Amino acid sequence: MSLTADLKAHADQSAQKIPQELQTIMKSATQELVDINIIDGTLKTGDQLPEISLPNSKGKLININELLQQGKIVLTFYRGGWCPYCNLELKALQEALPQIKAQGAQLIAITPETPDNSLSTAEKNALDFEILTDASNQVARQLGLVFKLPENLIEVYLNFGIDLIKSNGDNSQELPLAATYIIDTDGKVIYDFINVDYKLRADPENILTVLQ
Repeated sequence: MSLTADLKAHADQSAQKIPQELQTIMKSATQELVDINIIDGTLKTGDQLPEISLPNSKGKLININELLQQGKIVLTFYRGGWCPYCNLELKALQEALPQIKAQGAQLIAITPETPDNSLSTAEKNALDFEILTDASNQVARQLGLVFKLPENLIEVYLNFGIDLIKSNGDNSQELPLAATYIIDTDGKVIYDFINVDYKLRADPENILTVLQ
């Protein structure tokens, strides 16, 4: 199955388990992002990637703009290892990694998770690509991807055992949108996938088509 099909299957299963009142809160929060046209202010195809340097899980600072000298970069933002849709996406990207590399491109993921948590996510999913920590979503904010969770959604997440303060190491209660970019060697965005619905992600099949 494709990532898109896997995501839909998980969403369908979750819908049968999650109480309707909680689903309503979650859908309302997503609709709020649609209503404020958040995507209008995001980095998109044709835009220039700003300077980005972030630490990996071992604390090494990675400069994405310097890495572009070696080839194109697939850049994906994910919410955290607590998110099942993120884990499905990361696993699918790991499976596609040999094909991404065969096209001369690198894969980099960015998350607001602390380095310790991102390392746990990498180990859990057997990931063999860089995961960078975007503390307080500073880079994601620069790209227009950040939103704040409403109070009722924070309560829903806590009910699910999801504590963003512990996950991200700050009390902002902010997350990045689901977003994936392909950046050309000149720093220009040649592909974007940005969605307010966290259940939808860029399919590796589409990413590989663009790279080819």
